[in-house]
Amino acid sequence: MNKGTVTAYLDYLRYERRMSPHTVTAYQIDLEQFGSYVENSFQLNDLVEVDADVVRTWILTLMEEGITTRSINRKISCLKSFYNYQQKMGKVEDNIMRQVVSPKMSKRLPHFVEEQDMERLFSLELFGADFEGIRDRAIIELFYSTGMRESELLNIKLQDIDFYEKTVKVLGKRNKERIIPLNHSAIEALEKYFAVYRDRFGEMNKNCCIFVTSKNRKMYPGAIYNIVRKYLDCVTTIDKRSPHVLRHTFATHMLNHGADINAIKEILGHSSLAATQVYTHNSIEKLKTIYKQAHPRA
Repeated sequence: MNKGTVTAYLDYLRYERRMSPHTVTAYQIDLEQFGSYVENSFQLNDLVEVDADVVRTWILTLMEEGITTRSINRKISCLKSFYNYQQKMGKVEDNIMRQVVSPKMSKRLPHFVEEQDMERLFSLELFGADFEGIRDRAIIELFYSTGMRESELLNIKLQDIDFYEKTVKVLGKRNKERIIPLNHSAIEALEKYFAVYRDRFGEMNKNCCIFVTSKNRKMYPGAIYNIVRKYLDCVTTIDKRSPHVLRHTFATHMLNHGADINAIKEILGHSSLAATQVYTHNSIEKLKTIYKQAHPRA
């Protein structure tokens, strides 16, 4: 495979499109997998020599291997972007992906924690009174009260929190900043966390990320995931128990209580309303359940 073609594209994603490192890595893996397939099956060493039939054959191969439709469509999106860039650079005359149809994807409702389970989580004495317990509660409270992403929570600095206005500023995808309101529970949890932080490590630098390990090092994604999983294990049996599930939970509960979907879109930092509308399906399912329980003829 011509690595120079791929490297130039990945640099374009990093420095011009300003995509997250996670997205760039995912695209790199997809392109390397496609490149290996093209080289082994068609003896082509450069992806710009590929035609639409090669892509279709690769898609069929992935489906036969049991790769999910969601993953296949992500790989197709990667190739669409890649060949758009090659066309822009004059390497190809036309984007071959215009001739490729993506497989239809069945709608999958987001996993979320029931309201009564979240209430149990905060009412039970699950969080310890030590530094780790108070920190963990602040993390869970912040996820549930704001719906922010894991990466956004990890990078919050002291200067981003306005206790007077009760807001937090986060840096979302593609370096887009947004302001999210904080409720009383989140404010209280953060104040307790900062108090135990001062007792343990002294004053916090306003330019440093607020959530740290017991050794005063910046928290990392694996640690955040383990914290969320640990506490959700105590109150729910849903298959997925991750920070992103708390984001789904926030949006679903807000909609269930009548929040405007456009407001939720802004809080979540979605670029389009379509991304937020998936949560309305959960709300409709909730209404159906209530209807069946309450209507005499249901």
